[in-house]
Amino acid sequence: MKTERRCHMNIMLFLTHKSDVTYLYNDQTIAEGLEILRSTGYTAVPLITREGQYVGTVTEGDFLWALNEPEIWKERETLRMDAVKRHICNKPVRAEAQIYDLMHTALHQNFVPVIDDRDCFVGIVTRQRILGYCLNELEHCQKESAKASSPMKMAAAVV
Repeated sequence: MKTERRCHMNIMLFLTHKSDVTYLYNDQTIAEGLEILRSTGYTAVPLITREGQYVGTVTEGDFLWALNEPEIWKERETLRMDAVKRHICNKPVRAEAQIYDLMHTALHQNFVPVIDDRDCFVGIVTRQRILGYCLNELEHCQKESAKASSPMKMAAAVV
């Protein structure tokens, strides 16, 4: 029963809300986006529209490739983030997704963008958060297992 409940966990329990996430708007200039990425130290951030829809994830590698093109370098103060070709597809999951889907997606991404039924960005789930939860569960299982085996060891010692 307990295992079944965990398989159907609400992934929103792992969510870092949009208000606590660094993201870029697709209509910001490349220079603005680069400065935000540099100042935060992140290597990848979600890219969204002003209406909140998830567009994709932009990485520092995407900036490096874009700025390697002379015309983009010259126009970085006016060109929008839309001009930056994204080389990695960070697949989002829906807010109602199952924990299995979230974990499967997180195998290949450092963070998983979460979108609602209107494709609007609501936040991210980091792989670190998922692994932290799994580690806590393993530690809990070890403690429970140690408690359960303790009386058996005592009974075996008596015989």
